[in-house]
Amino acid sequence: MERQTAAMRERSRRAFPEPDVVPDDALASIEATRAQCRRQAVATEAAALRRARQERAARETGTPADVPPSAALRDTA
Repeated sequence: MERQTAAMRERSRRAFPEPDVVPDDALASIEATRAQCRRQAVATEAAALRRARQERAARETGTPADVPPSAALRDTA
């Protein structure tokens, strides 16, 4: 029984090796990922504000807004 258990543990260790050392920049990569997510969120918000202003201006003037067709499709889904 002990031999089987040892064999299973060895196979598990080979299949799922654990890193011996945690890289020093692991925290930095998490912060970089968070910063990238924040930048994407800010860009998305800015694009939404521009589009809303454009649509509002179009409603006020009575002219059709210059909204790309792909953007119009996203609203219907």
